[in-house]
Amino acid sequence: MSDPDARTLLAIGDFAARAGLPAPTLRYYESLSLIHSVRTGGNQRRYRRAELRRVAFIRAARSVGLSLDEIKDALDRLPERRIPDRADWQRLSSSWRQRLEDQIAYLRDLQEDLDGCVGCGCLSLDQCSIYNRGDELAADGPGPRRGFKTKPGG
Repeated sequence: MSDPDARTLLAIGDFAARAGLPAPTLRYYESLSLIHSVRTGGNQRRYRRAELRRVAFIRAARSVGLSLDEIKDALDRLPERRIPDRADWQRLSSSWRQRLEDQIAYLRDLQEDLDGCVGCGCLSLDQCSIYNRGDELAADGPGPRRGFKTKPGG
């Protein structure tokens, strides 16, 4: 094992229980280099207890709506796979405030539209005031348009 103090390491089952996530999720996070393990002589994963803070960071960032790619970009800004501390969280999360404000505004708008539509029984998406008032989105191309961030041409 590359870590001389094995007492600071957790097997994947123990780490999963402490992290509150299934082992396959942790293996996936590791494949994306979001978290890191060391290997035993028998090639078994062992996680440093401090990696639990990276998992907590990932879970908090996901709750804000960040993609795993965005989370990886944020964690990659830390030197040498450092575990995020309070100052890191404040610095990295400050750029996410606008995203939260946008999500809150979107949900409030949706809530207002839903309140006006409750019980109408409308099944016509081309006339629905929530989804596609006057079929105005047809000009933007096929597929869903509202509530989804799409890139030009995709």
